[in-house]
Amino acid sequence: MHLLVRFLLIVAAAAASGCSLKQMAVNTVADTLSETGTTFTGDEDVKLVGDAIPFALKLYETLLESTPRHQGLLLSTCSGFTQYAYAYVETDAEALPASRRAEIREAQDRALRLYLRARGYCFRAMNVRFGDKTSEALLLNPETVAAKARAADVPLLYWTAASWGAAISLGIDRPDLAIDLPTVRVLAERALALDEKWSKGTLHELFITLDSLPDELGGSRVRAREHFAKALELQGGLSPGPYVALATGVAVPSQDRGEFERLLKTALAIDPEKDPANRLVTLVMQKRARLLLDRVDDKFAN
Repeated sequence: MHLLVRFLLIVAAAAASGCSLKQMAVNTVADTLSETGTTFTGDEDVKLVGDAIPFALKLYETLLESTPRHQGLLLSTCSGFTQYAYAYVETDAEALPASRRAEIREAQDRALRLYLRARGYCFRAMNVRFGDKTSEALLLNPETVAAKARAADVPLLYWTAASWGAAISLGIDRPDLAIDLPTVRVLAERALALDEKWSKGTLHELFITLDSLPDELGGSRVRAREHFAKALELQGGLSPGPYVALATGVAVPSQDRGEFERLLKTALAIDPEKDPANRLVTLVMQKRARLLLDRVDDKFAN
């Protein structure tokens, strides 16, 4: 709220002084919003943050109307929509009983739309960073586009791949989405090559999911387990994410109920206070782990 008040005061003052100063004020606020902080990720109230995020995202979109080529804000908007869709829309769909199929489908469709909306902002950030029509070139020759990226571009590569990959996961029955899976892997592989330790192993966590896919889609359960081990090493075992990813990506297809339950119980045993900067992320992933355990009978044959 302090930031919103500051924003309104700056814009009000700028409006009285001329358009150029107003644009400078908008850019200043956009710069501030683009900075990585722990206001949301360090919170302990999952519902409070979930209620606040939609307002924040609409604020981002409003600012982008005035500064449409602000790369940092475009990236923050992309990541924000991706995280909200995963933590609050897709996860809530999983919480519904199987008998409420229509509601589940509606929530999943909404999550899919949000992922695609997020991808659109990452595409725009790509166009700002690497030149107009980069997003179009990405669809035709992803290797050439990815080769332009440097270490500083890893967050952009990651969130583009994450939003896109999440959309494909929910829309795997849509050929227009599924056909782009190799492009997602190209972006993720380039990011991993540039900085595998970025964000405490987040890229390895992404690859647990990518490599959990069937062999014909480029996956490999052996590689998925290798990325799992690397993610645990880089995160010090403080994140539930790798455990949830391996449980859903490998244990379920292998129909290994014992491993599935062990992984999720380990995820639930992690103390969120051990990594306060990512407290909310831990709590959200533990919520997902708890939901999966509650639905364990739906995942495995009797």
